[in-house]
This record gives sequence, structure tokens and C-alpha cells, in this order.
Amino acid sequence: MAIIRSKKLILRQFRKGDEKFLMKVLNDKSIYNFTTHIPYPYRHNDAKKWVQKCIRNSRKRKNKMFSFAIEMNGDIVGEIGLRAKNHRAEIGYWIAKSHRNKGIATEALCLVTKYALERMKLTRITAHIFSQNKASASVLKKNGYRLEGRLRKHYLKDGKFYDSLLYSKVR
Repeated sequence: MAIIRSKKLILRQFRKGDEKFLMKVLNDKSIYNFTTHIPYPYRHNDAKKWVQKCIRNSRKRKNKMFSFAIEMNGDIVGEIGLRAKNHRAEIGYWIAKSHRNKGIATEALCLVTKYALERMKLTRITAHIFSQNKASASVLKKNGYRLEGRLRKHYLKDGKFYDSLLYSKVR
């Protein structure tokens, strides 16, 4: 798996030792509320399984699932992931509460989008977000993603249905 760098960020694979950080920041209800695969409360075993899965995926020859730890000044501040299939991919991300509103998600999305379109030669990248997640909608728009539509009752979370907004960027 590639390491992607900018002046401010390093996007790298997860590695042993990252579990402590994951447990700390992912026990945040604001991250849980807008994600579909992160449990709450987030326990050590959840973090251990996730890091092991990321390491296994990075060793596969034809890996099409990337999960980048977003690192800034030596600290992990979030995650951005990409799941590719054929000519397209779906992207998702989260940022630790203490690092929000600093342009980190916008920059990380820009870096991974460029990597996917140019290096992986993908044609289409999509993002599904909870309709009430205004911060993610803003990040996507800043990176040239366009709203394609609303998927009614797309998510079932904690016994409730939620609409999803579908954004995409095409080459």
C-alpha cells in the first residue's frame, strides 16, 4: 500500500500500536452517529481486529481496499478508506473530534481522490453520507464531488432509518 504525503499530512497503513489511539478517539458518539461499521462503545478487541484486518489487506497482491491512517505531526488524527471494484470506488472518512475544522478531511480527501483517479486509473468515486452530516457534505463539495441524489431510508442504525446522500466525482 502506498504512503501518500503532503506538507501537512501523511496517509499510511495502520500498524500495530495504533489500537490505543483508535480506542481513544472512536469512543466518541459523534463519530459513531455518522458511520455504519464502527461499534460503540469501541473496545480494545475492536481496534485489534481492525488493525489486523488492515495489515492483512495491505499484504494482498491485488488489494482493492485501502484504509489510511491520517497522520499529522506524528499523531493519528483520523482515517480515510477506499474500497475499489472494477472502474469505481467508494470512499469514507472520519476525523478525531479534537482535529476537526482544520482542513484535514478536505486535504486527505483531495489526496486519496487524486491517488484513486490518477494512480489507480479509476473512473468514478462515490461517497454515501448520512443526510444530516453537513460537515462531510462540505468536505465533498470542496473536492469537486457532486450530489447525485438522496437515498431514502438507506441506513438502518439503532432501529431507525436514515436517508443517505450520494456524492460522486468522475474522471
